[in-house]
Amino acid sequence: MARTETLTTTVSTKGQVILPKALRQRREWEAGTRLIVEETPEGILLRRAPAFPASEAGSVFGMLPFSGKPKTLDEMDSAILAESRRRHDRD
Repeated sequence: MARTETLTTTVSTKGQVILPKALRQRREWEAGTRLIVEETPEGILLRRAPAFPASEAGSVFGMLPFSGKPKTLDEMDSAILAESRRRHDRD
């Protein structure tokens, strides 16, 4: 993002900072957006917080219960194709 203007804000007595509307709109940061605040040598960095914490496949594998014979890759591919066709035909 090219810097074409200098924007300023003030820290309130409660330690709150209002981000200029132009920046919030460009970043699509609505009210309630969670931000990560990181101190860097250059200043403070704000980044959107992820919606869900990072996880590894091993920690979530098998979270949904299933009983029965495991599906083959071909069976899964066929089921995905059938569902996408069903949804497409519905619209």
